[in-house]
Amino acid sequence: MASTPNYSPASPQRNLQKSTPHDTSHSLDVRKQLRTHGLLPPSVESHALQAQRCLKQLASKTSPIEKYIYLSTLRNTNTHLFYRVLLENFNLTTKTLTPVVYTPVVGLYVSWKDRGNIVNVLRNWPKPKVEITVVTDGSRILGLGDLGVNGMGIPVGKLTLYTGCAGIRPENTLPLCLDLGTNNEAFLKDPLYLGTRMKKVTDAEEKEFLDELMVALNTVWPGIVVQFEDFKNPFPALERYQHEYSCFNDDIQGTGAVILAGIINALKTTGKPAKDQRAVFIGAGSAGVGVAKQIVEFFQKEGLTEDEARQCFWFVDTKGLITNDRGDKLAQHKVYFSRDDNDGQQFKTLEQVVDYVKPTMLLGLSTIRGVFNESILKKMAQMNEQPIIFPLSNPSSNAECSFEEAVKHTGGKCVFASGSPWPPYLYNGKVMQPSQGNNVYVFPGIGLGAILSKAVHISQEMIYASAVALSKATNASEINHGKLYPDLDRIREVSVIVCREVIKEAQRQGLDRETSMRGKSDEELDAWIRSRMYDPYKEHGVVEEKVAGSPLKKSLL
Repeated sequence: MASTPNYSPASPQRNLQKSTPHDTSHSLDVRKQLRTHGLLPPSVESHALQAQRCLKQLASKTSPIEKYIYLSTLRNTNTHLFYRVLLENFNLTTKTLTPVVYTPVVGLYVSWKDRGNIVNVLRNWPKPKVEITVVTDGSRILGLGDLGVNGMGIPVGKLTLYTGCAGIRPENTLPLCLDLGTNNEAFLKDPLYLGTRMKKVTDAEEKEFLDELMVALNTVWPGIVVQFEDFKNPFPALERYQHEYSCFNDDIQGTGAVILAGIINALKTTGKPAKDQRAVFIGAGSAGVGVAKQIVEFFQKEGLTEDEARQCFWFVDTKGLITNDRGDKLAQHKVYFSRDDNDGQQFKTLEQVVDYVKPTMLLGLSTIRGVFNESILKKMAQMNEQPIIFPLSNPSSNAECSFEEAVKHTGGKCVFASGSPWPPYLYNGKVMQPSQGNNVYVFPGIGLGAILSKAVHISQEMIYASAVALSKATNASEINHGKLYPDLDRIREVSVIVCREVIKEAQRQGLDRETSMRGKSDEELDAWIRSRMYDPYKEHGVVEEKVAGSPLKKSLL
């Protein structure tokens, strides 16, 4: 069976080279061989005790910057321990550690001034092998806007989750920030701003730059998986490169896939078929349109024509219901869902649209806190036995409603998923559990699937497969507790399932260049995937095994 070199089981030598010499979990024999005996306190700590100590030290830090410095130091000095803490406390991570993990550390910067020389800049990256990069220009960071080169924290954090959730080796990842200028006036005037002080380049100039970048990336690291992140207008790059390179956009496709999985499970819960659904969206940006297009595809697979499926959606933006006769020039991505059946009526508010459409589901990607108000939520409960309420905006301060508000104002009837985490809510003596449509459920599995299958490109069918896989990964116990998504502490198991279905879809379409696993059973594919995932426990174990078996060569120390 052929294997992908960078995911084949690690050799003892390689793990010794990557081991952390000053690791308090090393046995006394290992310390003697590494010549660290006496340089560490005498107690040999278990992995569990190490993690407990890390969490206690983290809790003692009072400010985000202190937490960042601590975690950054831990990642740089003891990578395996950092990822063990991440994996063992993933529910805590999503609530407490993610803002710290998503903080700038180290990555590669490529600027507008590097055009014509990008390939040589990429070759300055100190790691010889890169399998995946997350690339941003910092022009539209969620909730923060245009950060320019200060957006580096996003690819760094995203790649940390690729490693933690899907086992992509940390040394094979590349955080990449493009300095194409910024329209943030405060940064342009700030002498301490580290980026180029120039206005953001034009769309045409950006296209020219990205053309060179994509060629350069695939020249230095052939077949590299590229994830675009937080571009102000993400559609042009996705449309231009998705059929030529192994790339995808998490803001559009990842968000769409994870919400589609929630909708699939929500429809199972309500028992109402696709043909009877009426979906009102508030927020018609790239994320909202991306989500709706994924659901359109699902409705088509449920038996509707594309036009019938598209007609199940009504979009509301800052000017009201999007219609052909509204009188303003629509952004290109909004045109697909523009309505022509409003009989000349103009609906300016969400509540007017709700009264007119009588929706079965209400989805928000508007960043307008509280726009799903008490009146609207009560109307949704009057119109539906189980209204589907998805306030998807992040962070919670921008959410269209809270879980508590949704439960109270629908009389406990809502089928709920949000973009931000919310605590459980006690209603009429019953503890109600919220669901969170977190992109982390799908993008790590998509990336790993593309790497392991050596996908020629990442097709829409592969993205769709990730959504269906996620919906099926939610087990009976979770469904019985009212959840639409798996528990986050099962994230590695979920990533294996998503990865497997992405690989199978690549195989079905003939997009896989790793052909040795064609025709294998799900069980065989799962085992193959797991054997190629970075495991911070196994890495440490190989060091112990090697020391127990034979002396270490000084050249490895």
